[in-house]
Amino acid sequence: MAILPEGFALPPLPYLVVLVTGLVGVGVGLFRRRPSVSAEHVLALVPWMVSGSAFHVFFVVGLLPPVVEPFGGTPAVYLTVAILAGVAVLGLDAFGDASPRNIALPGIVLAGVLVVLALGSGLAAGTLSPLWPTIALVVAALVTPVVWRLVTRLDPEAKAAGALGVVAIFAHALDGVSTAIGVDVLGFGERTPLSRIILEAAGALPTADIIGVGWLFVLVKLAVAGLVVALLADYVREEPTEGAVLLGFVAAVGLGPGVHNLLLFTIVGA
Repeated sequence: MAILPEGFALPPLPYLVVLVTGLVGVGVGLFRRRPSVSAEHVLALVPWMVSGSAFHVFFVVGLLPPVVEPFGGTPAVYLTVAILAGVAVLGLDAFGDASPRNIALPGIVLAGVLVVLALGSGLAAGTLSPLWPTIALVVAALVTPVVWRLVTRLDPEAKAAGALGVVAIFAHALDGVSTAIGVDVLGFGERTPLSRIILEAAGALPTADIIGVGWLFVLVKLAVAGLVVALLADYVREEPTEGAVLLGFVAAVGLGPGVHNLLLFTIVGA
């Protein structure tokens, strides 16, 4: 059984060397300078996550120049964005002002430029279709406080996860709802093997012809996200830095695919 998502492939060797060298360089720089890391600093990386999703959409639809294209594939895009964000943090720290606001700002600019360019390409091609992606975003935003309230009612200690916990739940709600709409409404497929198994299981149920198959994926995503946030809350309280980084990773795992889905569905249409 396949484990990795479809399209998962290492870039050509020269690009891989550049990425590994850049990642090692950034890692060494961060280790030596040891900039401050708090929940706010991790939250400041959210725009960079959005940038990575948008950059990968450019790769998927073939909008990247050939010389840049290998940096946008999977898993290269994760390394590319990590290096860019790391360089930004190191540069800001060198000038003594690596505040969350300053870390977020270049990520916001980059994400904004990429999203506008992507939307422009969809508009130019006549395929711009924002309705269902907007619905997915609104539903995810409405579901998030409900799940957060449920998690903190079942486990009051989960409140220690704070804003990062809420963002993590929203990220996976966005991934789940957008995937469900993509599969049940827009006719898109799912590239991740484990996700396909969940969708296939839902397809075997009597409800498949009535309400589709995406609902089970949404429930699983929300349940797992809520459980992980609750489990990590103690770690956040005891080891704030490490806990914040782990929660940030959990959020990125959901936010990356979720934003990718929204932008792709918007500019490709159905």
